[in-house]
Amino acid sequence: MRISLFIATAALAATALCGTVFAAMPSAIKVGNGMLIDAKGMTLYTWDNDKTANKSSCNGMCLMNWPALKAEASDQNMDEFTVITRDDGSRQWAYKGKPLYYFRMD
Repeated sequence: MRISLFIATAALAATALCGTVFAAMPSAIKVGNGMLIDAKGMTLYTWDNDKTANKSSCNGMCLMNWPALKAEASDQNMDEFTVITRDDGSRQWAYKGKPLYYFRMD
């Protein structure tokens, strides 16, 4: 499995050029040191094998190693951040169609 660290450098550069990149951002997600992080500062990742937009392909052992960034029942889409429904019915945050994950070893 190849996991890509989501680098938000372009988003941060765009902030300097045109103001706020994210008109609305979920409270569960922040930008820190050029990366997407959660509210506690843990790095968020995307998975290269998630080929279909807004659909997670990470299940079973993958999900044990790369836990999903869960969305609450009351969470709603915000600009480029979307709430997706996983195969098991749980909800997960995605950015630009790429589901967001933690790494269990962080």
